[in-house]
Amino acid sequence: MKIDILTLFPEMFNGVFNESIIKRAIEKELVTINLINFRDYSKDPHQKVDDTPYGGGSGMVLSCQPIYDCINDIRTVDSKIILLTPAAKTYNQKQAYDLSKEKHLIIICGHYEGFDERIRKLVDLEISVGDYVLTGGEIPAMILVDSITRLLPGVIKDESHQNDSYNNGLLDYPTYTKPAEYLGMKVPEVLLSGDHQKIAEYRRQESLKKTEQIRPDLIKKEGENDA
Repeated sequence: MKIDILTLFPEMFNGVFNESIIKRAIEKELVTINLINFRDYSKDPHQKVDDTPYGGGSGMVLSCQPIYDCINDIRTVDSKIILLTPAAKTYNQKQAYDLSKEKHLIIICGHYEGFDERIRKLVDLEISVGDYVLTGGEIPAMILVDSITRLLPGVIKDESHQNDSYNNGLLDYPTYTKPAEYLGMKVPEVLLSGDHQKIAEYRRQESLKKTEQIRPDLIKKEGENDA
């Protein structure tokens, strides 16, 4: 997979993409990540990429020209162009799986007070990472890249992400490791039993209990889907 990220602050990504799973995926050539400063495409003598909004208002708005020229330079027939914006549907695990099957992702990071509305004509998908506002799209872009890269074949074991929270509509079950007892807190006996059927049932029930306590909306949503 190839991922191109359009950003005014490429240095922000250095630590995230040079550590852990993403770094290993890059080294194995399972993913290629390019950071593109779209200021380089500005035709303004001072490389401006924003201007004041028509109709008045505070802040600055990202202009069409640098982003249009950048996209037109790098897009291919395989490209899926994503706009990161709080004014979109919230990102979820299903979208991460869907996007992990794409060949080429282009992610546009916003900044300032937003985009010229005409930039939306370029994009295939708009994504929000939550019901809040950040100073720019760089952190959401990191979230997308991390969540997608770990799902690519060969990056981690399939079993590791198949049991993730949200994959079956529920939150993940609690897990334990050695020692079997610590400060008086014991690992549930069923996990020590070696009975895989009982362990699977225990984990299913714990997932349901955890989801009901923390995210009851997911239980309701799953029921609606089954109807």
